[in-house]
Amino acid sequence: MRRIDVRLAAGLSVLALVTVGAAGCGGQQGGAATDDTASDVTCEVTKETRVGIATGNATGVYYVVGNALAGQLSGATGGKLTGTAAETGASVQNVEQLVGGQYDVAFSLFDTAVNAVQGKGSFTAPQPVEALARIYDNYTQVVVRNDSGITSVADMRGKRISTGSPKSGTEVIANRLLEAAGLDPAKDIRAQRLDLTKTVEGIKDGSVDGFFWSGGLPTGGLTDLFTTAGDSVKFVDISPLLPKMTALSPAYQAGTIGRDTYRTATDTPTIVVPNVLLVRKDLDANVACAITRTVFDKRDTLAQANPAARGISLETARRTDPVPLHRGAEKALKDLGAN
Repeated sequence: MRRIDVRLAAGLSVLALVTVGAAGCGGQQGGAATDDTASDVTCEVTKETRVGIATGNATGVYYVVGNALAGQLSGATGGKLTGTAAETGASVQNVEQLVGGQYDVAFSLFDTAVNAVQGKGSFTAPQPVEALARIYDNYTQVVVRNDSGITSVADMRGKRISTGSPKSGTEVIANRLLEAAGLDPAKDIRAQRLDLTKTVEGIKDGSVDGFFWSGGLPTGGLTDLFTTAGDSVKFVDISPLLPKMTALSPAYQAGTIGRDTYRTATDTPTIVVPNVLLVRKDLDANVACAITRTVFDKRDTLAQANPAARGISLETARRTDPVPLHRGAEKALKDLGAN
């Protein structure tokens, strides 16, 4: 069986790795087979293939939806594709490990994906990645303890603030918001670069004053926080910073966290950014096509795992520019009737 999950390849002998490379894995360690761009895309996967999916923090939406997608691939392809979703630090790390051949599909915030293809921000050179589709939106969720004295991002000066996992899309957005508020993320806050689970624990025990989180609605970790400690925390309205954020990237848009999401007293204006599914440019086109088709054919099943997946829509699927769509995804979206 052809394997394209690096975690399996890591245990092979040097001789076996050479053999895999000779079999046409595009020269990447455990990477996907090089796409034959001269061949037609049929969306039919003829060889048994394992797909590694890079998601995010275990209590976040990427992880939940990624696992749900992994579970749908086999049934959608007659057993030819099987998926394994992994917990990661999310967007930036996902792109790096995708390009490195450790995964075959990666969830990413759109602003991070744009930086990747343009060689900006966290990336020193353009990365060989393309999109399967734009999916649901992430909501920037900024939460602070009531006793922190924080009512705006500018008030975070000198405070213990979790900016998310290192190399995550949350960290990118957090740092940009801090800068937009006139703060230096490296000097003006006591940065805690924690994953969501540890962040929520820190808020509960008082070792963290506030945090940034970019995720779908609802995010499990925040549901837990507002359910068990809702009287001691509150959202911060970051919408006044939107003009400065849109000047950095048109990916940033206005949004609202509804009061029913976490049973808060009021709605909270915020900033949203779309998510995209990324693959390497050389991913086999039929594999890319089959995965893309599964995302949309099984959208309702994914939404059962987390309601954020209801935002997956054929109306917005193609809106990934300047991140190009993979040719396999182009075929799938055309067949599905995407605009």
